[in-house]
Amino acid sequence: MALVVKKFGGSSVATTEKILAVAERILGEKKPEDKIVVVVSAMGDTTDELIALAEGIDKEPYKATYLREMDMLLTTGEQISISLLAMAFQKFGQAAISLTGSMVGVKTNSVHTKGKILDINPERVLEELNKGKIVVVAGFQGADNLGDPVTLGRGGSDASAVALAGALHADECEIFTDVDGIYSADPRIVKTARKMTEITYREMLEMARLGAGVMQPRSVEIGHYFNIPIHVRSTFSDKIGTVIREAYTLEDTYFEIRGVAHDRNVAKIAILGVDNTPGIAHKIFSALADANISVDMIVQSIRNLDKNITDMVFTIEKSDLSMAKKVIDKIAEKINASTVLVEEDVAKVSIVGAGMVGSPGVAAKMFGALARAGVNIDIISTSEISVSCLIKGSQLVEAVNSVHDEFFRD
Repeated sequence: MALVVKKFGGSSVATTEKILAVAERILGEKKPEDKIVVVVSAMGDTTDELIALAEGIDKEPYKATYLREMDMLLTTGEQISISLLAMAFQKFGQAAISLTGSMVGVKTNSVHTKGKILDINPERVLEELNKGKIVVVAGFQGADNLGDPVTLGRGGSDASAVALAGALHADECEIFTDVDGIYSADPRIVKTARKMTEITYREMLEMARLGAGVMQPRSVEIGHYFNIPIHVRSTFSDKIGTVIREAYTLEDTYFEIRGVAHDRNVAKIAILGVDNTPGIAHKIFSALADANISVDMIVQSIRNLDKNITDMVFTIEKSDLSMAKKVIDKIAEKINASTVLVEEDVAKVSIVGAGMVGSPGVAAKMFGALARAGVNIDIISTSEISVSCLIKGSQLVEAVNSVHDEFFRD
């Protein structure tokens, strides 16, 4: 007997035919004593369609005053898919029940549209499992201490699934998607990308944080915390995918890097001509934090030593740009900045791998590959197991392919 949490994304349940196919697949793999929890996203483009409806009311539906109502709206998408999937199971003779995030006991903070799971009380789920039912759960959502719905941001259904697996002490969490595992680069733009059999939580977290869209960073963090193996595999194939776990059990661990990640959801902001005095950086970044805007790469450079003037350059998610502009314009006036520049035609390319620790020359190889592709580097940032470069967005495909070829030659 096994207790398994299975997550299916929007493309996997995009139509009623696909929902029926998902139900058939799960029942075909289920052993008699297995206990199954299925976490699903909204069907296909439902979330985008709901956002479009909100844009019919206001072209900027993510203003602070609307965020609670956006969550009230967006959580309805998953309610459609869970009810239909529960009906599909019942059609095939399998008892099943659909539950929203709040019904499952997913407690979140009150940061609407970007919530984080604080706790899960899975008592209702366990009760239904013990009745022999498959439990179908709405991903991407929970409720705060007032009972208001809160969504978990992009990829939030992954976090829902892994957190629920941890709370239930599940044997495994399976993430079904439209790719058959985790690759050394996005196979849609790098034809020679290689599928991994295994990857560590630490490396996958860095890959996800740097743009590898197959997993949400928070979901990997949760998996690591609970030490739940996460199996990323294809909805449309029976092939073994990639297992995210604490340490390697099968693969040769001698490698420089594990993968090349990229991120198009990036914008660069430059605040020019500010005083190089204590407290300036705090004023800028605390204001952004208060608006729940995350900052990634940060560079401060001295422009004029005689006048003690500096420039502050940083990156944010492009989806946060509208809100960030409003925050920065106010701060720039307060700190007497000479101007604020915004650039949207940027992207980030990164290499990730525990093998680069203590291996001199890895960053130089990356920079050489970018140079040969004619790609200029705007900003560089590093961690112990990654190197990231901000480049022109229009050069991203050439950059990723050149860097991948450098490290993954036959």
